Amino acid sequence: MAKQLSDIKKLIERGETDTAINALTNFIGNHQGSKDEAYYLLGNAYRKKGDWQQALNNYLEAIERNPESPAVQAHTMLMDILNFYNKDMYNQ
Repeated sequence: MAKQLSDIKKLIERGETDTAINALTNFIGNHQGSKDEAYYLLGNAYRKKGDWQQALNNYLEAIERNPESPAVQAHTMLMDILNFYNKDMYNQ
């Protein structure tokens, strides 16, 4: 199981986000357990793809399953970015 998640993490690092998302979706559906790491990685894949809403949803799922997940930091970082984003500056 850890090897499979490690391989998926490498896909994300290489930018193969769609492949990683499919693999993680299958992993989550086929494995019992807390799966917090899989949701964290799924959040990373969506973040790298630019789908921040899905990234946040998956980080929150990871946090719900494990409050000490690294998804806590990732969620905080992404919220800081979204809160900093000033839409008015792009409408001038």
